[in-house]
Amino acid sequence: MKTKHNIVNQKKDYALTEGWLSIIANTLLFGLKYWAGVLTGSVALIADAWHTLTDTVSSAIVIISAKVSSRPADEEHPFGHGRADLVSAVIIGVLLFVIGFDFILKSIVQLKGGETVIFGKIALIVTIISIIVKELLAQYAFWAARKTDSAILKADGWHHRTDALSSIIVLIGIFLGKFFWWIDGVLGILIALMIFYAAYEIMRDSTKRLMGEIPDDKLILKINQIISELELDVCPHHFHMHKYGNHTELTFHILLPPEILLEEAHDQANKIEQAIRSELNIESTIHMEPTNKPGLKNHLLQEKH
Repeated sequence: MKTKHNIVNQKKDYALTEGWLSIIANTLLFGLKYWAGVLTGSVALIADAWHTLTDTVSSAIVIISAKVSSRPADEEHPFGHGRADLVSAVIIGVLLFVIGFDFILKSIVQLKGGETVIFGKIALIVTIISIIVKELLAQYAFWAARKTDSAILKADGWHHRTDALSSIIVLIGIFLGKFFWWIDGVLGILIALMIFYAAYEIMRDSTKRLMGEIPDDKLILKINQIISELELDVCPHHFHMHKYGNHTELTFHILLPPEILLEEAHDQANKIEQAIRSELNIESTIHMEPTNKPGLKNHLLQEKH
């Protein structure tokens, strides 16, 4: 079984590798796209270039987040620095919203101008290169995110994916531009809407985890199984979970006979905590309640429903 220290280091290594690969690739792609956009006068291509450059910024955030979130717990952060990962993902989400809004404004200006864009072979080649490179970066980021359960890597993967999709839209515009003068401005707006969607997905996932989650049914079932294997009849309930990167805190209640001695009650709770730590790598805190507590039966029935 991997230790928490090994998991943190693995997560850091994946994030640093993905971050540096992304920075190098995106900087080169930005230069190519911007050059092609200036040559053709395409607002969609220039917008796509700036979208690519923001990937460089988000990847720098990934690197900073990897270094911060891997720090151990200290006096000011007793649960570690793991939520830096989620905070960084929110920052990327906000950044994407700002970029999308800016693209919509530029696209509207392009439509009002009524100018036809002539793309040419340079734009075609640069766009195809961008689609291939960005999708490869997205696939690596998503793979690393699945391996490490990293919100920031998932966010960066979405950033790469939206850039690849926006380049596909630009590619469509290259083929249709000679037939419809307005295609460049419309495609710019479509790119912006895709960026908005990616930003929404990133921020929804990250803010949900920042605010706290209830344990899923699978985890509760596993905890009940662990307690059953200890041959303890304690009826766990009232679960709450807080995640701090790779460090997870779990609190729940157990029922014990009212006549049980305090020392024995503590021993039972301690056995459960140690078993959960050993099997699930989760730190748990248990609140003990007497089985004859007034209103407890009704409370448990409500919790089940």
